[in-house]
Amino acid sequence: MTIIYHEKDANPLILSGKTIGVLGYNKLARSFALNMRDSGVMVIVGCDENEQANARIDGFDSKSISTVTKQADVIMLLLPDELVTNVYMESISPGLRRDHTLIFASAYSIAFGFIEPPPFVDVGLVAPRSAGDTMRKNYQEGKGFLSFVAVGQDASHGAWDTVLATAHAIGSLKFGAVEVSMEQEAELSLFVQQAVLPALHHIIVASARLLMQQGYPPEAALQDLYLSGKFSDYMQQVASNGLLHALQQTTLTGQYGIFSRVDRFNELKLERLMEVALDEIRAGEFAQEWAQEYADNHPRLDKLRRQQESLDLWELEQQTLEFFESDEK
Repeated sequence: MTIIYHEKDANPLILSGKTIGVLGYNKLARSFALNMRDSGVMVIVGCDENEQANARIDGFDSKSISTVTKQADVIMLLLPDELVTNVYMESISPGLRRDHTLIFASAYSIAFGFIEPPPFVDVGLVAPRSAGDTMRKNYQEGKGFLSFVAVGQDASHGAWDTVLATAHAIGSLKFGAVEVSMEQEAELSLFVQQAVLPALHHIIVASARLLMQQGYPPEAALQDLYLSGKFSDYMQQVASNGLLHALQQTTLTGQYGIFSRVDRFNELKLERLMEVALDEIRAGEFAQEWAQEYADNHPRLDKLRRQQESLDLWELEQQTLEFFESDEK
């Protein structure tokens, strides 16, 4: 049975008297740090010199990652997946002690074996399913947001207490935190990136090309497909009330069109492609592929970016955006 934690399940006093070291100061890390400080937690920030200035503007004691690792009791690794392994080996691992807790916001490096913490530290996960800006906004408005939580190593026999206290401090437990394994969090994140978003991207690009080939003005086609925000409004309805409810809120004409044509897209090939993507993820094939690609200074990624950027669609998209911006002025 799935376990979902709420505020009543956490003891905020677990973090009382402890120093929380937030490593990194990107948008996600900034929201973690600000939310925790506003919850009364002692936070220090460890990041590179470029980010230290931003952290200090926000009023944080900002130092090097190695210094914060030694001073903090709970260490929150909020660095990008492609950077965290090297930073861990060089600046974090040498300073770890027996009473440390490592908390990740992404389980990628743990799930695929890029980081193997020593057996004497606690290892946990607090992984918000919202962007950093949304985390901060919801916290300030007294709302919650979904997080995934896990314990990967419980050396102290109190790791869950720390994980839930951390989820409480960032404001997630107002909504709820779902218990998963470290592997499940990493695999779910990659599956959305590699199966759902590519399919959506392809659908939008193919739809735009078809409509414009058939004579529909780009300013109309691109706006109706995605630039107007109509689709994002629909997805917000899905997020708030569920997919079926959102479908039922469309017009009767829309409902009939959707339900009578949905089986046309029940494509076995698509389902098989998704299965292949998930198999590659779970076997660690993608993680190894990306590790090699990143180590080689990502030449294939650069090539793929150039291929996408060369599509004529983006010029039409930019022209449409500029047209409506100038019209507003």
